[in-house]
Amino acid sequence: MATATSRRSDRRISPVFLGIAAVTAVAGWAVWTGFSSAPGFAVFLFVTGAWIVSLCLHEYAHARTALHGGDISVGAKGYLTLNPLKYTHAMLSIVLPVIFVIMGGIGLPGGAVFIEHGRIRGRWKHSLIAAAGPLTNVLFAVVCTAPFWLHALDGVPAGFRYALAFLALLQVTAAILNFLPVPGLDGYGVIEPWLSHGIRRQIEPFAPFGLLAVFAFLWLPSVNSVFFDAIHSILRGLGVTEWDTYWGQRLYRFWQGTPDIPSLTG
Repeated sequence: MATATSRRSDRRISPVFLGIAAVTAVAGWAVWTGFSSAPGFAVFLFVTGAWIVSLCLHEYAHARTALHGGDISVGAKGYLTLNPLKYTHAMLSIVLPVIFVIMGGIGLPGGAVFIEHGRIRGRWKHSLIAAAGPLTNVLFAVVCTAPFWLHALDGVPAGFRYALAFLALLQVTAAILNFLPVPGLDGYGVIEPWLSHGIRRQIEPFAPFGLLAVFAFLWLPSVNSVFFDAIHSILRGLGVTEWDTYWGQRLYRFWQGTPDIPSLTG
């Protein structure tokens, strides 16, 4: 009985996550209704809150898949509660990704939960665990862009539309960056089980620097241009224009002053 109670506690949704989700919902309502006298600040809260929610779901997907793969330790570590404070690298998983969104509008992937891979048998399981996180970002992007590719934007306030577009951009960038086969990122985690032991040993020392290397390359104007051209191409395929994402980011950066945005209320 105690064990069953403990397991239920390990999987109970954290009040911290519920609080973040509540703030996101209220901010989204404020953006939709135009209730806030500072629409940019409401968009900032809505997009940031939704971004943190997606980061929590990203890490949860890793943990939940690992649980079904054989790592029963993820429950005791608090990974199944969606509490961002329980992650192995809270700074990398939550704080830095939010900072990079504020600085450059990039959905930077964060640090992963700690999986005890020795408990998991089968290379496909290891690959699926690594892929589960970025696949969550893909699903989030599909949901955010659904009103666009379903042509269901009639009656959607422009401010909310722009906020959704910017949030979709963050999800697409996070998915693509995470799927890069770079040590330290989930894309490498997908292919790692299929590499020889010798190759893995040679690559292992570079894992802590993979994310930093990717971010450094993104600061190069030529690389940044090619990367975002690819992002906007994907978004256009989902019905989201650069106009939408541009004004979404302008609104998000409320500290720069709320610009005169065409059709902001309608």
